[in-house]
Amino acid sequence: MKILLSVLFTPVVMLLTSTNALAEIITKTVEYKQGNKVLEGYLAYDDAIKTKRPGVLVVHEWNGLQSYAKQRTEQLAKLGYVAFAADIYGKGVRPKNPQESAAQSSFYRKYRQLLRARANAGLEQLKSFEMTDTNKIAAIGYCFGGGTVLELARSGADIAGVASFHGNLDTPNLEDAKNIKAKVLVLHGADDPFVPKEQIEGFEKEMREANVDWQMISYGGAVHAFTNPVYKGEIQGALYDEKADQRSWKAMKQFFAEIFR
Repeated sequence: MKILLSVLFTPVVMLLTSTNALAEIITKTVEYKQGNKVLEGYLAYDDAIKTKRPGVLVVHEWNGLQSYAKQRTEQLAKLGYVAFAADIYGKGVRPKNPQESAAQSSFYRKYRQLLRARANAGLEQLKSFEMTDTNKIAAIGYCFGGGTVLELARSGADIAGVASFHGNLDTPNLEDAKNIKAKVLVLHGADDPFVPKEQIEGFEKEMREANVDWQMISYGGAVHAFTNPVYKGEIQGALYDEKADQRSWKAMKQFFAEIFR
């Protein structure tokens, strides 16, 4: 019996090993449009998965769609999602320094309808991929992108949930929260100087009055940009925090397990 089991078991092990060896995270640069504006997003997925799977839209920080957002997109693909990093600024618009980043992010924060339109264009592109289960969609964003996915929710996007990592919480019209269909998760640095107490209180009031299914987790000692190792203190109030980074990623995964159940 032991010999027979050994003979039967060996091919199974070889098959599993072979399957894992063939698994590969595919990444592609994808051109798409919002109106007449050409945008350039970033797609990542595991080609070993042959069935449709939940999709996650990723929105970049204030410096545009660069390496950090792409890394997060690839991480999501490794978890089994179709992940697509949206391009809010447009093809070729990639700020090179804090001054350029501030100029771009400020412009879109001023024109929230355009910001929402760009986010929705990314969402529609994510839905268009054949491997995406369009009934199971979420969006996440970092800093500028965190505020953007909240605006996506406020636009009435028909998605399961949004998760904001150290993003801004304010919005010009609090009444827009009545449009929110998604569940909302905010992952916040408790000592973030860029998100004042008044903004937090305003957000909580907005969510309550619109009867949104929301939650907010504050990480003690963490400030702005706590998930990104590139922030080492050169910008006052923005600093990587490994513990908060790991805890917030875990919270996101738990959130996804709930909304995609």
